[in-house]
Amino acid sequence: MYRILERKELNPTVTLMRIEAPLVAKKAEPGQFIILRVDADGERIPLTIADFDREKGSVTIIFQIVGATTKILNMKQEGEYVCDFVGPLGVPTHLDGLKKVAIVGGGVGCAIALPVAKKLHKLGAEVVSIVGFRNRDLVILEDEFKAASDRFILMSDDGSCGTKGLVTDALKELIENGEQFDQVIAIGPLIMMKFVCLLTKKYDVKTVVSMNPIMIDGTGMCGCCRLTVGNETKFACVDGPDFDGHLVDFDEAMERSRMYRDFEIKRSEECNLFKKA
Repeated sequence: MYRILERKELNPTVTLMRIEAPLVAKKAEPGQFIILRVDADGERIPLTIADFDREKGSVTIIFQIVGATTKILNMKQEGEYVCDFVGPLGVPTHLDGLKKVAIVGGGVGCAIALPVAKKLHKLGAEVVSIVGFRNRDLVILEDEFKAASDRFILMSDDGSCGTKGLVTDALKELIENGEQFDQVIAIGPLIMMKFVCLLTKKYDVKTVVSMNPIMIDGTGMCGCCRLTVGNETKFACVDGPDFDGHLVDFDEAMERSRMYRDFEIKRSEECNLFKKA
């Protein structure tokens, strides 16, 4: 059992939890993930490690409330426990040797991008963070990104915060103004990462994306998290989650991500915990 040390609502649909998991914290690196079960009868869900503290033995996860399991997890309070918390899994984000990097985060994907930005900042790289949200109410981790970035650019779809527009608008402006990046790291919705990669490919800027497909066991045996990368089949849980964005078949990934949407909605609606008396 793994104790919840801290619970914090970042916005109406996104929650932060800090979990007591010293063995996971001891080995965790930016880019890796865990798989948890809320209880012994629950489903396994993968969540990226948003932060870790080796001294305190804690691992921070940030999740969006989108289905039955995340709704149940969100009901847990400080001092309560989750049943299983396995990790760290996946390959850490490779950051050595990078001098100037653009971190592009979208929505809850910013929770995955933040530890990468923090590690790059610690390594002495110049970090330009571009984060985007639909509106001001959905913004998360703004102060944390500012602390880990040499420059911070906030974009919003409706202009209620930062600059109105898309993250690709800000990235394109920087590149066309002569900014040169060793690498762009994009983390967020599939459609956002696809268009970031289309942009950077045009300017021949290396781009890495973090993929989060359907996943069950986290060891490569189930095959659910398969992706096509450069005409080869890869498994996000063991080969990733980071991949060369210019080689990822985003259209296939988006189609696969929608395969179980109707089933998930039905199961969430059937969950007795959320039925009105």
